[in-house]
Formats: sequence, structure tokens, C-alpha cells
Amino acid sequence: MNNQQKKTFPLLTILSFIAFIALGMPDGLLGVAWPSLRQQFKLPLDALGTLLLSTVLGYLLSSFSNGYLMKRLGVGKLLAASTTLTGLSLLGYTLSPSWPVFVALGFCAGLGAGGIDASLNNWVEAHLSHRVMQWLHASFGIGITTGPLIMTAGLAGTGSWRPGYWIVAGAQLLLGLFFFTQARRWDQAPKAAHYEAEMTDGMELRPFRHTLRYGPAWLSALLFFIYSGIELGMGHWAYTWLTAELALSSSFAGIWTAGYWATFTIGRILGGFATQKIRPASILKISLVTVMGVTLFLAAIPFTVLKIMGILLLGFVIAPIFPSLISTTSRRVGREHAGNTIGMQMAMAGLGVGVLPGFMGILGRYAGLHTIPWMLVLWAILLFLLNSWFERRTRR
Repeated sequence: MNNQQKKTFPLLTILSFIAFIALGMPDGLLGVAWPSLRQQFKLPLDALGTLLLSTVLGYLLSSFSNGYLMKRLGVGKLLAASTTLTGLSLLGYTLSPSWPVFVALGFCAGLGAGGIDASLNNWVEAHLSHRVMQWLHASFGIGITTGPLIMTAGLAGTGSWRPGYWIVAGAQLLLGLFFFTQARRWDQAPKAAHYEAEMTDGMELRPFRHTLRYGPAWLSALLFFIYSGIELGMGHWAYTWLTAELALSSSFAGIWTAGYWATFTIGRILGGFATQKIRPASILKISLVTVMGVTLFLAAIPFTVLKIMGILLLGFVIAPIFPSLISTTSRRVGREHAGNTIGMQMAMAGLGVGVLPGFMGILGRYAGLHTIPWMLVLWAILLFLLNSWFERRTRR
């Protein structure tokens, strides 16, 4: 690594973390803004699912085409374009005259988010360490923790959800401009030692069409679908559940929703340190068992104070799962399918965000909001069982 590369690497690493902070902010805004949006556009509770589905369709499109776009544009320009598109979409939310326009802008926001997410996951996997991968996703936690606080402050100060989106949109647009000025640096960075070893040990990497026909790759992607339903299901519905079901004030609900993402961020940071002594597969197993216990506690315990503690604890114990699942991809599907499968997993994670929280809204509307934590219990059990199947398969 020459002197110029030594200077470039810290800058790109910091930019990666900042980009993931920005990626998390819109998700943090939405959960707190949703009651106000419902009131303004006169929407039923489960209409959130329409917006989430539109967003995830855009996310899926950009995730699946990420490899092609990276080859055509380069990582830096793709990140600049994706971040700018996200910022413009969020700004468009505040100008939207109707709910259908808002939903259409959600598709554009999803396009931008998918480009940022897939590009940076691939770049960090190829250029940096597994510990940095945990911390990259911890940065997402910082963003999604900050989002509810920004929206809560905006609602308290102005009575409107729009200022929160103005602030985050402005930050995204500034970041997009900075990405553009640094675009060439991303493609000049050297590969990480572990990545070079995997690419030069004689392993034949499979074409994407072969991976699409490989069953374990789809089951591995299903892990991400289920996981995202738990993480964002709690994140999107915590505020509504706390205010409508547990009768907390809007300010307290906003603080505890941010608290969920704060403990989530702490869990991701500590997960990065844990990878120095504990294998990702072991971290994953411990987290999955703990998440089952915490979701059951959250659903069954009758006391509001303990339910709030359960929300905070859930954020902490669920945090290491996503990066650990990425780090164990080759263990589940083989190194020859791992690169292709990561793209499929990111797409299915986005689909889970769009489908499962939306389903929670439908069930909450017709059966009551008390069903939300029980849905988390079900998905935690499914996630544990599917990962256990992979564990048994790899031991054969």
C-alpha cells in the first residue's frame, strides 16, 4: 500500500460510516412521523405497508442491479448518485400533495437506499475487515437512533413532521456532493488480504444464474427476510405501540423508540470487538437464542415498565445478527456462491422490511396492536430454526 492509499483508506472508511448513518436516518424518521402522516392524509393504520412495499421495490431493483451499475459507474459515482436520489426523494416527501405521490417517492428513496447499502457492503467486504463490517452496521444504528430524536424534536417544536425530513434530506444531499468529489478514490483502493486469498486459492466462482438455481442460496436469503421483519418491525411500530397500546405520551414514546435504536447501536459496536475472540457463527447462535427469549418476555409480561425494558434489550441482542449472517454466508452456501448470495440476501432483507412490518400493521388494525410482539416471537423462532438447519447441514 503506497502513501497515497494510506491517506485514502481512513477517509473512505469514515465516509462509509457516515453513509450508513445517513442510510439509517430515514427509517428512524418514519416510525415517529407515521401517526402525523396518517392524520394528514386520512389513512388507515395498515397504509404504512403500501409505502414500505413501494420503497422495497425500489430497493430490490437497485440491489439486484448493483453489480452491473458498479461496473458501469464505479463505486464512488454510484454512491454519489444514490445518496443524491435519496435526499431528493426525502425532500419530495415534504412537498407531496397526496398519498399516492408520497408512495411513488418512496420507490425513488428505495432505489437510492439499495444502491448505498449493496455498494458499501460489497466494498467493505472486499477492502476491509470483518470487525469493520460490524462497525459499518453500527453506523446504521447511529443513524436510525438519531432519526426518531430529530423527528420528535421537530414535532415538539413545530407540530409538523416536515422539518425532520428537511434536515435529513439536506444531510443526504451534502453527502452526495462530497461522494462525487471523492469518486475516483473508491476504485483505486487495494483489496483486503482475506479477500485476495479467497480470490486466488483456486476456487471457481459460480455465475449468478447458477446461484439462482441453488436452493441453499435462497434459504440463506430467507434468513435475511425474516431478520429484517423483526428489526424494522419493532423499529417502525414501537412508537405507535407505545402511544396507542401502552398510552405513553408522544415525547416519551419517541425517546424510547430512539432508545431501541441506541441499544441496537451499542450492540453492533460491541459485536465488532467480540469478533476478535468469538467466531461469527457462535455470536449468531447466542444472539438468536437470546432474541427468542426477549421477544417472548416482551409479549407476555404485563407491566409497561418491563415492556419498555424489553424493547431496549431487544435492540441490544438483535444487533449482531445481520453482520454475523453476512460473515457466515460462505459457510452456508460455499465460497463459490457467496458473492452472488450476498446480493440476494440484501435484496431479501429489503423485501422483509417491506412485507413483514406491513403485515404487522394489517394484523394490528384488525386484531389489535397487542399482536405486534407476538409476531416478533413467531419470526424469532423461525429464524432460529432455519439457522439451526444450516448448522446441522454444515456439520455433515
